[in-house]
Amino acid sequence: MLDWGTIVHYFPFLLKATLLTLKISLISLLFGFLFGLVAALLKLSPNGLLRLIGGFYVWIIRSTPLLVQLFLIYFGLPQLGIDLGPFMSGVLALALNTGAYNAETIRGGIISVPSGQLEAARSLGMGPALAMRRIVLPQAIRVAIPALGNNFVILIKDTSLVSTITLVELTLTAQRLIGSTYKPFEMYLMAAFLYAILTTTTSVLLGKLETRIAVERR
Repeated sequence: MLDWGTIVHYFPFLLKATLLTLKISLISLLFGFLFGLVAALLKLSPNGLLRLIGGFYVWIIRSTPLLVQLFLIYFGLPQLGIDLGPFMSGVLALALNTGAYNAETIRGGIISVPSGQLEAARSLGMGPALAMRRIVLPQAIRVAIPALGNNFVILIKDTSLVSTITLVELTLTAQRLIGSTYKPFEMYLMAAFLYAILTTTTSVLLGKLETRIAVERR
């Protein structure tokens, strides 16, 4: 039987930890989008060296586990004299990881924009950078929103890994409460419920955004 008294008593502690999880997710989302955008543009660059840099970043991140990337940043960088602390290490690892997946999504969106539109913009006197910013990217991002949204949902769940570097978010809070309550089922059940709330709310909001964009494109 569930110990409802324990659930009611400790739920506020987990709810407070959920706010930190959300904060980590949103900051990582922002930087992950920026990393992805830069990497996508690098991979589409006519410059071979820039394409190589963008391709290497996407390849190395997508080819290695997020947990290993997290440990490299948190435990490895201090050996080089760079100590970011748990919060910044967690955010950087998550942002770099989701950025690599966003890069392919954004690149696909850019490629989907008809080349004639870019040529038309160039014929109006726009430079490549201005045409990309005003004409191509707005359309590409609209196309990429469903996949970017899916990456964000995955990112929210991946924040649980930062508990391994002592960042007291939702998962680590649940683990610590288990140490004092000896109620693992109740603690992890509440954590799972709160993760589900976060991801479901995000999915619903993204669904509404996709619907709105679809209506505007008609």
